[in-house]
Amino acid sequence: MSEALTNKQQKALQNDPVFREEQEKLSETYKKLLELRDELNHRLEVTHKEAAKDLHDMSEEITQDYGSDDETMETLAAIETLNSVIDSYNQAHDFDVEKLRRVMVLLRQPYFAKVTLKMHPNHPPRDIYIGVAGVMDKDSHPLIVDWRSPVAETYYNQENGKTSYKVNGKRHDVELLLRRQFDLTEDKLNMYFDTTVAIEDALLLKALKSPHTEKLQAITATIQKEQNAVVRHSDIPALIVDGIAGSGKTSVMLQRIAYLFYQQRETLKADQVYLFTPNNVFQSYIDTVLPSLGESNPQSFTWRNFIESQGIADRANGRDTDPAELKKMETTVKGLTLEPDDLRGISVGDVQLIKASQVKNAFAKFPRTPLGPRLIAMVKDVLHERLETRLTNLSRDEGVHEEMLGADIEDQIAVFGEPINPVDEADTTRLAKLYVDHKYSDVHDLIETAGWLRIDRIGQRLLGHQLNAAEYLYLRSLITGAGDRNARYVMVDEVQDYSPAQLMVMARYFSNAHFMLLGDARQSIFEGSVSFDQLEQILKDAGITKKDADIKRLKLLTSYRSTPEITNLFMSLYERNEAIQTHSVQCKGVAAKLLVTKDADTYLDRLRKLVEEQREEDGLTAIVTDDRARAHWIGKQLGKSVRVLEDKDILPLSGVVVMDLAMAKGLEFDTVIVPDVQASVYEATPRYRRRLYTAISRAMHKVVLVSQGEPTSMLEGSPVEKENL
Repeated sequence: MSEALTNKQQKALQNDPVFREEQEKLSETYKKLLELRDELNHRLEVTHKEAAKDLHDMSEEITQDYGSDDETMETLAAIETLNSVIDSYNQAHDFDVEKLRRVMVLLRQPYFAKVTLKMHPNHPPRDIYIGVAGVMDKDSHPLIVDWRSPVAETYYNQENGKTSYKVNGKRHDVELLLRRQFDLTEDKLNMYFDTTVAIEDALLLKALKSPHTEKLQAITATIQKEQNAVVRHSDIPALIVDGIAGSGKTSVMLQRIAYLFYQQRETLKADQVYLFTPNNVFQSYIDTVLPSLGESNPQSFTWRNFIESQGIADRANGRDTDPAELKKMETTVKGLTLEPDDLRGISVGDVQLIKASQVKNAFAKFPRTPLGPRLIAMVKDVLHERLETRLTNLSRDEGVHEEMLGADIEDQIAVFGEPINPVDEADTTRLAKLYVDHKYSDVHDLIETAGWLRIDRIGQRLLGHQLNAAEYLYLRSLITGAGDRNARYVMVDEVQDYSPAQLMVMARYFSNAHFMLLGDARQSIFEGSVSFDQLEQILKDAGITKKDADIKRLKLLTSYRSTPEITNLFMSLYERNEAIQTHSVQCKGVAAKLLVTKDADTYLDRLRKLVEEQREEDGLTAIVTDDRARAHWIGKQLGKSVRVLEDKDILPLSGVVVMDLAMAKGLEFDTVIVPDVQASVYEATPRYRRRLYTAISRAMHKVVLVSQGEPTSMLEGSPVEKENL
């Protein structure tokens, strides 16, 4: 991020006592980090090898003696002692690995800020250096404080003077004497800035001047006060973030995930966090943010990915499902009586393990229990028992014995851990039970997933048509309780593009999770999308929120992506009072242009000229079309000078790409060209107002609108430089 300094500036810095002092501090800190790295590597490479040898020697000394009760107790006690030592060594090893990971992250940039706090009136002020990770020195003193630690909040409060932070719910009042930001690389200090309020945030303003990057960058050093309120918000069942285009919603979401990992380091795992993104290009765009902070990526899905993970990829995605259809199933399923054809047996190859009649008889054991997860759980228990009985019977079958004994040595080792040679009939039957348990182990999973229920047939009876993905998942969950009960958090980005039915499915499938939903109603590019009021009602109906304190809606009204000219343009598409509430912190840029062409030939000529001009510029330019077909048509007309992005592609660093609006969601570009802004394409309707707002707001520094003939009336009075061609 640092820029080349003139000789005069470099000389001034070298004569600056503060700069020299901070460079000395950085050099000292970096040296300590290198020492920590080397020490940890030594421990992992040498000390832990010695530990492994010690453990081996201890295990050799244990006498496996079970001749008497006393001897058995001594043997068990020795084994318990060995296990305890193993656990201690494992904990020490894991601690060193984790500390080394943090040190390696910090060696790229040891810290980005410093605060000087007066903790107590009679004590001297204390300097605290803040980085993307925290680490102690050899003497267990804080060397660098993690940005997520409570005391680091004083930096993000952004105002000198009296402030506070909380530790375990207890408030600590302090005085912030100094808030200093650093631009540094490894052990080299490039610049420092002393700041007091957000508008003077030098690191932020410097970062905003930077061109587009191939991957989204972490904003840890530049989190602003309104963003920090979201990142550090208390953990509640539902957090809804409503932010204008470019307000950093995605970055804030990723920083909050990192914050939650820090807060719940001992209990929260990456596979307990789900992240829903608008498309695969966007998913790739953000996948380095959390690793750059030393954290693992959560489970990431698009809606289509999620459907595929449920084994129903061949179905219609269910986005347009009427929520009333789901409600209808919800109200009727409890009183529903299953028919024989709603059930199926379980077979593996030619072997039938459970008959459909046995499934029916299992239901008959609970005649007074209504259809739902409780009944299904009891039926599962019965079916597991019946499967065990069936497998026990199979273990006595001579055909199974012959199959087992005729198996290859490799297959026998895979099942039993060694080649087998049964000594008598009883031993053969015992081994055969292990064999059939292994062979049919997946059947227990099939019972758990209710593979013996014909969900589609039940749905056909309820709704009168073949179920789409949303209807299938919702009905399956209603009847069986299917879902991920271990999920702790579900983050949904661009939530305004999901339908009520999709959100109803998520709320039921992840019924134990806390939700973070981020979006911008002005960027709702599809018909029938969910509103923020509907979101709250869906969460209440699903039991995610039960009282007012369970849900909070926060707003982000500052644009960090786009210049004031671009921000004013896309906000001009909405009511004036909304535009007044928002602002951009970017430096003044260039005015947006509206090029009106008289015919198709002139239109294409101008597009080609724009592309050639942008290919000479630094950064990435996107031609954002209203639909996919138009993107391919324009790509064909412009030829090799552009690249039409497909769903699995990764954003390049520079050049000119063509994509449709749905693929552009959540992304940002140095320059955006919006073709076909004529009235016949962008009709003056709420839907197309949202689509035009979304397309324009992808731009960081420059916007060019191109119209074939009369432009859409939505641009009348907009702050653009109009040129007729």
